[in-house]
Amino acid sequence: MVHRHCPGVSEYCGVTANVGSRDEHSPEEFGLAHFVEHTIFKGTHRRSDSYVINRMEQVGGELNAFTTKEETTVYAAMPAGNWRRATDLIAELVTESTFPAAKIDREREVIADEIDSYLDSPADSVFDLYDEMMFAGSPMAHNILGTKQSVQRISSEMCRDFLVSHFTADNMVFFYLGPEPAEKVFRTASGAFARVPATWARTPRVSPQCCAPECRRLSTANHQSHTVMGTTVGGLHSPDRFATALAVNILGGPGMNSRLNVSLRERRGLVYTVDASTALYDDFGLVTIYFGCDHDDVGRCTDLCRRELERLASDPLPLRSLAAHRRQFIGQATLGSDNKEQMAISTGRAILHHLPVPSAAHTAAALNALTPDDLRRAATVIAEAPLRTLSLL
Repeated sequence: MVHRHCPGVSEYCGVTANVGSRDEHSPEEFGLAHFVEHTIFKGTHRRSDSYVINRMEQVGGELNAFTTKEETTVYAAMPAGNWRRATDLIAELVTESTFPAAKIDREREVIADEIDSYLDSPADSVFDLYDEMMFAGSPMAHNILGTKQSVQRISSEMCRDFLVSHFTADNMVFFYLGPEPAEKVFRTASGAFARVPATWARTPRVSPQCCAPECRRLSTANHQSHTVMGTTVGGLHSPDRFATALAVNILGGPGMNSRLNVSLRERRGLVYTVDASTALYDDFGLVTIYFGCDHDDVGRCTDLCRRELERLASDPLPLRSLAAHRRQFIGQATLGSDNKEQMAISTGRAILHHLPVPSAAHTAAALNALTPDDLRRAATVIAEAPLRTLSLL
């Protein structure tokens, strides 16, 4: 369990389990973690689905869940003073959800619509297609949502087995952020989650073998091309993760002054959107660059992205410039930390993966310790790695 004291009129609590789509090892299971996230609210041994969906709404709160490649999270946001209600409800959901057949049959159509909606957005679906190419043959390759065919095969029994097998004491973290004292929260949560199984037999995760460097193009009916290029880096526990994060932020972060935005959009007008991002997993990370442009400009934009990456790796950054970039990144982190809901969720994820509790102060200290050599070394790792590129034309 983890508690963060935060005075105010709101509070947040939930559980994060160390299981996601990369733990689905056969095509019959694809989408199971996400399916459970959708259907965990369909009733328990003691409560109807109507009770579940209204329990937090009645006090102005929200009950929610989401799935990633590595985690499944169920949580609540509410006005302060309602944390016991939320804790008891979430504990009941992860220990007693029944997944009634009639309810989950209805939810299949909802998820099928979600899959179609995602496929209709090439700026989103290109990332899933990139994962399929990059990690072919690995559980990291398949879409978190699964396919319409796999979703049709998921049964109530599969959902219940998933819950019992993965929502165990050694595989999840309860988190709370709000004004209540830690002792009171821990005492109540310990009682509420007493029925959670202690351990489970994890199937070890295997780091994926990436595809050979390649540039693949897929023909579509889009008026614009969508391109993702990327490579693997160190993961959540890498000592270089902050240097990598700063390098990627300079290259293509959210600021209008990112090098890619200046080069591709401001100077040349080639793109509407271009950005770089880092996804960190337990055993590796993935740096990607995305841009959308006219079909005829894909090659030019790709070359410009490579040039900016190589420039970041080869040209020493003056101390004054480094200080400015660090100040910008720290400011972005400070703004992000003002979102209490995301801070609560990030805290649970950090403890789940045995990382320090995230904070703007911790991020600032790590970034201020970086030297120009640290930054150039991180950029060089990315620039010299074999880049894989996928374009939807």
